[in-house]
Amino acid sequence: MTLFFGGRMDSTEKVDEVHTTRKKWKKIAYGGMQTGYEDNYTDESFLEDMVMNANVVRRDTLTLIRDSVAVVQYICVVALVVSVWTYSLKAELDEHLLLMMDAVLLGLGFLVLLLTANRISLSLLYRYALNLGFFVGGLYVLAPVYETLTRSISSDSIWALTVFLLLIHLFLHDYAGSTIKSPASSVLNQNLPAENHTTLTNNVSLNASIVASVLIASRLPSRLLVFALILFSLELFLFSPLVIHCLKQYSVKLYLCFSFMLAVITLSLVYPLHRLVFFLFVGLIVFIMLVCPYWLIKAQEYKFEIKGPWDEAKLCFDITD
Repeated sequence: MTLFFGGRMDSTEKVDEVHTTRKKWKKIAYGGMQTGYEDNYTDESFLEDMVMNANVVRRDTLTLIRDSVAVVQYICVVALVVSVWTYSLKAELDEHLLLMMDAVLLGLGFLVLLLTANRISLSLLYRYALNLGFFVGGLYVLAPVYETLTRSISSDSIWALTVFLLLIHLFLHDYAGSTIKSPASSVLNQNLPAENHTTLTNNVSLNASIVASVLIASRLPSRLLVFALILFSLELFLFSPLVIHCLKQYSVKLYLCFSFMLAVITLSLVYPLHRLVFFLFVGLIVFIMLVCPYWLIKAQEYKFEIKGPWDEAKLCFDITD
Protein backbone atom coordinates (compact mmCIF):
# COMPACT_ATOMS: atom_id res chain seq x y z
CA MET A 1 0.00 0.00 0.00
CA THR A 2 2.86 2.29 0.81
CA LEU A 3 4.54 1.63 -2.50
CA PHE A 4 1.27 2.15 -4.38
CA PHE A 5 0.61 5.56 -2.87
CA GLY A 6 4.24 6.47 -3.28
CA GLY A 7 4.11 5.62 -7.00
CA ARG A 8 0.92 7.62 -7.48
CA MET A 9 2.46 10.68 -5.90
CA ASP A 10 5.50 10.39 -8.13
CA SER A 11 3.35 10.34 -11.31
CA THR A 12 1.36 13.38 -10.13
CA GLU A 13 4.53 15.31 -9.58
CA LYS A 14 5.69 14.48 -13.09
CA VAL A 15 2.40 15.75 -14.62
CA ASP A 16 2.64 18.99 -12.64
CA GLU A 17 6.21 19.43 -13.81
CA VAL A 18 5.13 19.06 -17.45
CA HIS A 19 2.40 21.67 -17.01
CA THR A 20 4.81 24.14 -15.46
CA THR A 21 7.49 23.70 -18.10
CA ARG A 22 5.30 23.94 -21.26
CA LYS A 23 5.31 27.17 -23.21
CA LYS A 24 2.65 29.83 -22.80
CA TRP A 25 -0.23 29.57 -25.26
CA LYS A 26 -0.46 32.20 -27.97
CA LYS A 27 -2.78 32.73 -30.87
CA ILE A 28 -1.34 31.36 -34.11
CA ALA A 29 -3.27 31.69 -37.35
CA TYR A 30 -1.09 29.23 -39.29
CA GLY A 31 1.54 26.78 -38.13
CA GLY A 32 -0.34 23.86 -36.64
CA MET A 33 -0.84 22.82 -33.00
CA GLN A 34 1.22 24.13 -30.13
CA THR A 35 3.01 21.63 -27.96
CA GLY A 36 1.09 20.79 -24.82
CA TYR A 37 -2.23 22.32 -25.96
CA GLU A 38 -5.21 21.00 -27.80
CA ASP A 39 -6.01 22.30 -31.27
CA ASN A 40 -9.14 24.11 -30.06
CA TYR A 41 -7.63 25.44 -26.82
CA THR A 42 -8.12 29.14 -25.96
CA ASP A 43 -7.39 31.15 -22.84
CA GLU A 44 -8.72 34.43 -21.48
CA SER A 45 -6.58 36.49 -23.89
CA PHE A 46 -8.52 35.16 -26.88
CA LEU A 47 -11.40 37.60 -26.30
CA GLU A 48 -9.21 40.66 -25.68
CA ASP A 49 -9.55 41.70 -29.36
CA MET A 50 -13.31 41.31 -29.45
CA VAL A 51 -15.11 44.45 -30.67
CA MET A 52 -18.86 44.92 -30.28
CA ASN A 53 -21.00 46.92 -32.75
CA ALA A 54 -17.99 48.31 -34.62
CA ASN A 55 -19.81 48.73 -37.95
CA VAL A 56 -23.25 49.71 -36.70
CA VAL A 57 -24.36 52.90 -38.45
CA ARG A 58 -26.44 55.28 -36.40
CA ARG A 59 -29.07 56.58 -38.80
CA ASP A 60 -30.80 59.94 -38.68
CA THR A 61 -34.56 60.22 -39.10
CA LEU A 62 -34.47 63.13 -41.55
CA THR A 63 -31.81 61.40 -43.64
CA LEU A 64 -33.91 58.25 -43.89
CA ILE A 65 -37.00 60.25 -44.84
CA ARG A 66 -35.03 62.04 -47.54
CA ASP A 67 -33.69 58.73 -48.87
CA SER A 68 -37.20 57.27 -48.95
CA VAL A 69 -38.24 60.07 -51.33
CA ALA A 70 -36.60 58.14 -54.19
CA VAL A 71 -38.94 55.18 -53.63
CA VAL A 72 -42.04 57.34 -53.27
CA GLN A 73 -41.03 59.37 -56.31
CA TYR A 74 -40.79 56.42 -58.65
CA ILE A 75 -44.00 54.89 -57.31
CA CYS A 76 -45.63 58.21 -58.23
CA VAL A 77 -44.13 57.92 -61.71
CA VAL A 78 -45.66 54.46 -62.16
CA ALA A 79 -48.97 55.65 -60.73
CA LEU A 80 -48.93 58.60 -63.13
CA VAL A 81 -48.42 56.28 -66.09
CA VAL A 82 -51.20 53.96 -64.92
CA SER A 83 -53.54 56.93 -64.49
CA VAL A 84 -52.88 58.07 -68.06
CA TRP A 85 -53.47 54.48 -69.21
CA THR A 86 -56.83 54.45 -67.43
CA TYR A 87 -57.94 57.78 -68.86
CA SER A 88 -56.96 56.62 -72.34
CA LEU A 89 -58.83 53.32 -72.02
CA LYS A 90 -61.91 55.16 -70.81
CA ALA A 91 -61.69 57.49 -73.85
CA GLU A 92 -61.32 60.53 -71.58
CA LEU A 93 -57.93 61.51 -73.00
CA ASP A 94 -57.57 62.64 -76.62
CA GLU A 95 -54.59 61.51 -78.69
CA HIS A 96 -53.76 65.08 -79.71
CA LEU A 97 -53.62 66.18 -76.07
CA LEU A 98 -51.46 63.16 -75.25
CA LEU A 99 -49.09 64.03 -78.10
CA MET A 100 -48.81 67.56 -76.74
CA MET A 101 -47.97 66.10 -73.34
CA ASP A 102 -45.29 63.93 -74.96
CA ALA A 103 -43.72 66.94 -76.65
CA VAL A 104 -43.78 68.99 -73.44
CA LEU A 105 -42.19 66.17 -71.45
CA LEU A 106 -39.44 65.71 -74.03
CA GLY A 107 -38.73 69.44 -74.09
CA LEU A 108 -38.63 69.73 -70.30
CA GLY A 109 -36.42 66.66 -70.05
CA PHE A 110 -33.83 68.03 -72.47
CA LEU A 111 -34.01 71.43 -70.75
CA VAL A 112 -33.24 69.86 -67.37
CA LEU A 113 -30.32 67.92 -68.87
CA LEU A 114 -28.90 71.11 -70.39
CA LEU A 115 -29.33 73.23 -67.26
CA THR A 116 -27.92 70.66 -64.84
CA ALA A 117 -24.89 69.66 -66.93
CA ASN A 118 -21.62 71.39 -66.04
CA ARG A 119 -20.12 70.62 -69.41
CA ILE A 120 -21.82 69.30 -72.49
CA SER A 121 -20.80 69.15 -76.15
CA LEU A 122 -22.72 69.70 -79.38
CA SER A 123 -21.72 66.25 -80.59
CA LEU A 124 -23.37 64.66 -77.55
CA LEU A 125 -26.55 66.68 -78.11
CA TYR A 126 -26.56 65.69 -81.77
CA ARG A 127 -26.17 62.01 -80.83
CA TYR A 128 -28.99 62.25 -78.30
CA ALA A 129 -31.27 64.00 -80.78
CA LEU A 130 -30.47 61.46 -83.49
CA ASN A 131 -31.16 58.52 -81.18
CA LEU A 132 -34.39 60.14 -80.07
CA GLY A 133 -35.44 60.66 -83.70
CA PHE A 134 -34.85 56.99 -84.51
CA PHE A 135 -36.66 55.98 -81.33
CA VAL A 136 -39.77 58.07 -82.05
CA GLY A 137 -39.78 57.10 -85.72
CA GLY A 138 -39.54 53.42 -84.87
CA LEU A 139 -42.47 53.70 -82.46
CA TYR A 140 -44.59 55.45 -85.06
CA VAL A 141 -43.83 52.81 -87.71
CA LEU A 142 -44.59 49.95 -85.33
CA ALA A 143 -47.80 51.50 -83.95
CA PRO A 144 -50.07 49.47 -86.33
CA VAL A 145 -48.36 46.27 -85.18
CA TYR A 146 -48.85 47.15 -81.51
CA GLU A 147 -52.51 47.96 -82.16
CA THR A 148 -53.32 44.40 -83.30
CA LEU A 149 -50.75 42.57 -81.20
CA THR A 150 -53.09 41.17 -78.51
CA ARG A 151 -56.35 41.02 -80.42
CA SER A 152 -56.74 37.28 -79.79
CA ILE A 153 -56.06 37.58 -76.03
CA SER A 154 -58.83 38.27 -73.53
CA SER A 155 -58.85 41.56 -71.66
CA ASP A 156 -58.73 39.87 -68.25
CA SER A 157 -55.48 38.19 -69.18
CA ILE A 158 -54.08 41.53 -70.35
CA TRP A 159 -54.97 43.28 -67.07
CA ALA A 160 -53.54 40.47 -64.92
CA LEU A 161 -50.33 40.27 -66.93
CA THR A 162 -49.92 44.05 -66.85
CA VAL A 163 -50.28 44.18 -63.06
CA PHE A 164 -47.77 41.33 -62.71
CA LEU A 165 -45.25 43.09 -64.97
CA LEU A 166 -45.62 46.38 -63.12
CA LEU A 167 -44.99 44.63 -59.80
CA ILE A 168 -41.83 43.08 -61.25
CA HIS A 169 -40.80 46.50 -62.54
CA LEU A 170 -41.25 48.13 -59.13
CA PHE A 171 -39.56 45.29 -57.27
CA LEU A 172 -36.43 45.20 -59.48
CA HIS A 173 -36.10 48.91 -60.23
CA ASP A 174 -32.79 50.63 -59.38
CA TYR A 175 -33.99 53.18 -56.83
CA ALA A 176 -30.45 54.19 -55.86
CA GLY A 177 -29.58 55.20 -59.43
CA SER A 178 -26.33 53.22 -59.45
CA THR A 179 -26.83 52.14 -63.08
CA ILE A 180 -27.56 55.64 -64.42
CA LYS A 181 -24.85 57.48 -66.31
CA SER A 182 -25.35 61.24 -66.60
CA PRO A 183 -24.51 63.15 -69.82
CA ALA A 184 -21.80 65.12 -67.99
CA SER A 185 -19.88 61.94 -67.18
CA SER A 186 -20.31 60.84 -70.78
CA VAL A 187 -18.61 64.00 -71.96
CA LEU A 188 -15.75 63.72 -69.50
CA ASN A 189 -15.15 60.04 -70.29
CA GLN A 190 -15.92 60.04 -74.01
CA ASN A 191 -12.32 59.07 -74.88
CA LEU A 192 -12.28 56.21 -72.38
CA PRO A 193 -13.54 52.67 -72.99
CA ALA A 194 -17.27 52.32 -72.42
CA GLU A 195 -18.33 50.75 -69.13
CA ASN A 196 -21.36 48.57 -68.64
CA HIS A 197 -23.54 50.28 -66.02
CA THR A 198 -26.56 48.04 -66.42
CA THR A 199 -27.39 44.95 -64.39
CA LEU A 200 -29.60 41.95 -64.99
CA THR A 201 -32.28 43.12 -62.55
CA ASN A 202 -32.32 46.59 -64.10
CA ASN A 203 -32.78 45.13 -67.60
CA VAL A 204 -35.57 42.82 -66.43
CA SER A 205 -37.33 45.73 -64.72
CA LEU A 206 -37.07 47.93 -67.79
CA ASN A 207 -38.26 45.22 -70.17
CA ALA A 208 -41.22 44.48 -67.89
CA SER A 209 -42.34 48.12 -68.05
CA ILE A 210 -42.01 48.19 -71.85
CA VAL A 211 -44.04 45.00 -72.30
CA ALA A 212 -46.72 46.31 -69.94
CA SER A 213 -46.93 49.53 -71.96
CA VAL A 214 -47.32 47.61 -75.21
CA LEU A 215 -50.01 45.37 -73.73
CA ILE A 216 -52.10 48.31 -72.56
CA ALA A 217 -51.59 50.28 -75.79
CA SER A 218 -52.78 47.30 -77.85
CA ARG A 219 -56.26 47.75 -76.33
CA LEU A 220 -56.67 51.27 -77.72
CA PRO A 221 -58.82 51.94 -80.82
CA SER A 222 -56.62 54.48 -82.62
CA ARG A 223 -53.13 53.98 -84.06
CA LEU A 224 -52.17 57.54 -83.20
CA LEU A 225 -53.34 57.01 -79.63
CA VAL A 226 -51.33 53.80 -79.45
CA PHE A 227 -48.23 55.67 -80.58
CA ALA A 228 -48.84 58.57 -78.18
CA LEU A 229 -49.47 56.30 -75.20
CA ILE A 230 -46.40 54.12 -75.75
CA LEU A 231 -44.27 57.22 -76.23
CA PHE A 232 -45.60 58.74 -73.00
CA SER A 233 -44.99 55.52 -71.07
CA LEU A 234 -41.45 55.06 -72.33
CA GLU A 235 -40.61 58.70 -71.68
CA LEU A 236 -41.40 58.17 -68.01
CA PHE A 237 -40.02 54.66 -67.68
CA LEU A 238 -36.84 55.24 -69.71
CA PHE A 239 -35.96 58.93 -69.50
CA SER A 240 -37.38 60.11 -66.17
CA PRO A 241 -34.78 58.22 -64.04
CA LEU A 242 -31.99 59.99 -65.96
CA VAL A 243 -33.62 63.42 -65.58
CA ILE A 244 -34.29 62.86 -61.87
CA HIS A 245 -30.73 61.66 -61.32
CA CYS A 246 -29.28 64.77 -62.98
CA LEU A 247 -31.63 67.00 -61.00
CA LYS A 248 -30.62 65.36 -57.72
CA GLN A 249 -26.92 65.77 -58.48
CA TYR A 250 -27.43 69.43 -59.33
CA SER A 251 -29.52 70.44 -56.28
CA VAL A 252 -31.15 68.40 -53.53
CA LYS A 253 -33.68 71.18 -52.83
CA LEU A 254 -34.83 71.20 -56.45
CA TYR A 255 -35.00 67.43 -56.33
CA LEU A 256 -37.26 67.51 -53.25
CA CYS A 257 -39.46 70.24 -54.76
CA PHE A 258 -39.82 68.22 -57.95
CA SER A 259 -40.75 65.14 -55.92
CA PHE A 260 -43.44 67.11 -54.07
CA MET A 261 -44.88 68.47 -57.32
CA LEU A 262 -44.86 65.00 -58.86
CA ALA A 263 -46.73 63.57 -55.87
CA VAL A 264 -49.33 66.35 -56.05
CA ILE A 265 -49.89 65.83 -59.80
CA THR A 266 -50.19 62.08 -59.36
CA LEU A 267 -52.66 62.36 -56.50
CA SER A 268 -54.74 64.86 -58.46
CA LEU A 269 -55.02 62.34 -61.30
CA VAL A 270 -55.71 59.35 -59.06
CA TYR A 271 -58.45 61.05 -57.00
CA PRO A 272 -61.09 61.30 -59.79
CA LEU A 273 -60.56 57.67 -60.77
CA HIS A 274 -61.32 55.97 -57.46
CA ARG A 275 -61.58 57.38 -53.93
CA LEU A 276 -60.52 54.14 -52.22
CA VAL A 277 -57.44 53.81 -54.44
CA PHE A 278 -56.60 57.44 -53.67
CA PHE A 279 -56.66 56.89 -49.90
CA LEU A 280 -54.71 53.64 -50.23
CA PHE A 281 -52.09 55.45 -52.30
CA VAL A 282 -51.81 58.23 -49.71
CA GLY A 283 -51.44 55.59 -47.00
CA LEU A 284 -48.69 53.89 -49.00
CA ILE A 285 -46.79 57.18 -49.30
CA VAL A 286 -47.09 57.83 -45.56
CA PHE A 287 -46.05 54.25 -44.79
CA ILE A 288 -42.91 54.46 -46.94
CA MET A 289 -41.83 57.93 -45.84
CA LEU A 290 -42.65 57.79 -42.11
CA VAL A 291 -43.37 54.29 -40.84
CA CYS A 292 -40.51 52.48 -42.62
CA PRO A 293 -37.79 54.92 -41.43
CA TYR A 294 -39.17 54.66 -37.89
CA TRP A 295 -39.03 50.87 -38.04
CA LEU A 296 -35.46 50.94 -39.31
CA ILE A 297 -34.32 53.26 -36.52
CA LYS A 298 -36.03 51.14 -33.88
CA ALA A 299 -34.49 47.97 -35.34
CA GLN A 300 -31.00 49.45 -34.89
CA GLU A 301 -31.45 49.22 -31.12
CA TYR A 302 -31.59 45.42 -31.37
CA LYS A 303 -28.61 45.11 -33.69
CA PHE A 304 -25.74 43.20 -32.03
CA GLU A 305 -22.53 42.59 -33.93
CA ILE A 306 -19.28 41.13 -32.62
CA LYS A 307 -15.93 41.04 -34.36
CA GLY A 308 -12.85 39.24 -33.16
CA PRO A 309 -9.93 36.96 -34.01
CA TRP A 310 -12.31 34.30 -35.30
CA ASP A 311 -13.27 36.43 -38.32
CA GLU A 312 -11.67 35.81 -41.67
CA ALA A 313 -8.70 37.95 -42.65
CA LYS A 314 -9.38 40.93 -44.90
CA LEU A 315 -6.93 42.78 -47.11
CA CYS A 316 -6.30 46.38 -46.10
CA PHE A 317 -5.07 47.34 -49.57
CA ASP A 318 -6.16 46.94 -53.17
CA ILE A 319 -4.71 43.76 -54.63
CA THR A 320 -4.47 45.39 -58.09
CA ASP A 321 -2.08 48.12 -56.84
